[in-house]
Amino acid sequence: MTAVPRLTVTQDNEFWFAAAREGRLEIQRCSDCGALRHPPGPACPKCRSFKWDTVESSRRGTLHSWTVIHHPKDPSFDYPLAVGLIDLEEGIRIVADIAGVEHDRLRIGMELEVGFAEHAHGEILPQLRLPGGGAA
Repeated sequence: MTAVPRLTVTQDNEFWFAAAREGRLEIQRCSDCGALRHPPGPACPKCRSFKWDTVESSRRGTLHSWTVIHHPKDPSFDYPLAVGLIDLEEGIRIVADIAGVEHDRLRIGMELEVGFAEHAHGEILPQLRLPGGGAA
């Protein structure tokens, strides 16, 4: 039994979860001013437009920050669990768990890429990894 809640899917973020299930990272873009935004939302924070489309991310970026979680433990995750904030090449940040990297090798500015993995409730979500899927 997990304490992890199910995803909250709305008309503003459904595209993002659908793309993740297909192994793609989509970024919401304002159709009027071109600003990228994450997390997805109904209106552009720059020009307040409600018009938007999406662009596909390169999925490459650099580690901005991270933490290693030890407690509380949930059976849906392996502990200790590293969770990172990555600056994507496109200029936005996302948060995801980090896989395949020894925690003592994590460094701000290191190159990472976004992959996808199954999480609680069978949901597919982003996961940060070394470029090319290598381990360190």
